Amino acid sequence: MSNFKTTEISDPRFEANNLRHITVKSKHLNHRGDISVYVPKVASIENLPVVILMHGVYGSHWIWAHKTGIHLKMQEWIENGEIQPMIIAMPSDGLWGDGSAYVNHDQSNFEKWIVEDVPNAMKELIPQASNQSKFFIAGLSMGGYGALRLGIKYHTIFSGISGLSSITVIDEMKLFVEESLSSYEQKNKEDISVIGTVLKNRQNLPPFRFDCGVDDELIEGNRRLHKQLVEQKIEHTYKENSGKHEWIYWETHIKETIAFFDGILKKSIKN
Repeated sequence: MSNFKTTEISDPRFEANNLRHITVKSKHLNHRGDISVYVPKVASIENLPVVILMHGVYGSHWIWAHKTGIHLKMQEWIENGEIQPMIIAMPSDGLWGDGSAYVNHDQSNFEKWIVEDVPNAMKELIPQASNQSKFFIAGLSMGGYGALRLGIKYHTIFSGISGLSSITVIDEMKLFVEESLSSYEQKNKEDISVIGTVLKNRQNLPPFRFDCGVDDELIEGNRRLHKQLVEQKIEHTYKENSGKHEWIYWETHIKETIAFFDGILKKSIKN
């Protein structure tokens, strides 16, 4: 039985570069939601790992593919033997305002859209995914905030987490959106900061990493989060790179995130 009242998926005859498109009616969004999906071109394999890759403000499900070519890069890395095959699921954030921050709002639960609906859509509609698939979560900017917060909060779902140029506290949303911060805070009294979510779940943390460009307006927040984690003796990986809050940074450094997840998978196989 489907988890969705309605589902639509692109016709393989008209797809290009292993990129599929899905629309489902979500009970958590109370409307339809879109997901672009890279499915690797490999011999028939089941139970492939799935990376949920989330966008930042102003974006939607298509933006990672058509701003970074992540689906083309993934196929190249897999064919070169640099990483093992993985599915990349790229959902919209729910399209609230300039960005939902992947938190709850009055009419929609954007959090459950990501952690329940997107995995369920992969298992139902993508034959290479299943209940045995390992799930990872990553994102940029607002998507990095969502990945770090949701990945840690729902640690039973995700095997690894990565944030690029991440917002680390909800107050940083005001750098990008015109909506009032109260719209994000009123339904989300707990776990609203990344460090707060980490501390609340510190006994059950999946491996996680985050990086940021040294000329990014969010660098100080990322440095502060790193310092807080070090002070709390919480294991994590943090890296600073040259660059700003822009697409060339994310196109360049997404490979580090994928390699991080690949390392987790290889370690799990050895164990």
